[in-house]
Amino acid sequence: MTLNLVLFVVGFLMLYFSAGWLVKGSSSLARNLGLTPLVIGLTVVAFGTSAPELVVSLVSSIKGKSMIAVGNVVGSNICNIALVLGLSAVVHPIKGSRSIIQRDIPIMLGVSLYLLVISLNSNISRIEGVSLFSGIILYTFFNYYKAVKESRIKRHDESIAFAHAAEDIKYITSKSRQFVWIAAGIIGVVVGAEIVVDAAVAIMKVFGVNEKFIGLTIVAFGTSLPELATSVVAALRKEMDISIGNLVGSNVFNILSVLGAASMVKPIPIPGGFVQSGLLIDYLFMIFVSFLPWLMMRKTQTVTRRDGILLLSCYVGYVLYLIIKI
Repeated sequence: MTLNLVLFVVGFLMLYFSAGWLVKGSSSLARNLGLTPLVIGLTVVAFGTSAPELVVSLVSSIKGKSMIAVGNVVGSNICNIALVLGLSAVVHPIKGSRSIIQRDIPIMLGVSLYLLVISLNSNISRIEGVSLFSGIILYTFFNYYKAVKESRIKRHDESIAFAHAAEDIKYITSKSRQFVWIAAGIIGVVVGAEIVVDAAVAIMKVFGVNEKFIGLTIVAFGTSLPELATSVVAALRKEMDISIGNLVGSNVFNILSVLGAASMVKPIPIPGGFVQSGLLIDYLFMIFVSFLPWLMMRKTQTVTRRDGILLLSCYVGYVLYLIIKI
């Protein structure tokens, strides 16, 4: 038991640090290849911070632990908004752009509702996985298309902001070192995911808790650590636009890319039935939590400290509900 707990922590640490190595190496390489900061942000960084969710869900799906695969995504999305955004807002009120309210949050809600619809038959098939994964391709191109239409002044300001962020990331100039960092990041994420899933299953058997609880709580929290670190640091530096944009984008990526890829590799059944297993309640709570930022920001475009406390309360209440349901 003690060994499994140690392996569980080691696996999470590998996921956390490896995701950082992957982002650092990939961003440095992309920059050397002449890609714009905007493209890097929409692709490399988005993939890097969601790499733990992607690999954990893929490994879980392949190993037949479908409830960990689904619970990881649903739980991570709840964690990103209720815990991470809530904590960030408590540190400093979060002010987002109008496009987040008018475009990004509605897309996140639409994607969440689509996931609910395709899960009603208690199975996410390969075809449905293809439809999800196609969505992330369209979403990326849509974001890029909208971004290039922005004014030169706005793009210039954005480039300056990314340039400052680049100094914080401390880009690697040597190409050989870039490939080393990328390789280390990929290997670390894959191995870390393998360790986390195996240890989670072992702990689950000892305590007698189900896969869904493990996926929705412990695994979901662990795979959300990159987003948590990024958003809290952004809040401390008062870079509010980074915080909520990354979280909303991550949630869209989790559903479309993570579950899309996992179900394309192997269809994801929902043991016991979608409604009977209680997963319907988890989906509805994810959608409710995803709607709260829009409700909070619709007038002032700001998630206040009071809103942050409300979001944190929702997360605590949800975790308590899961514990009672065990």
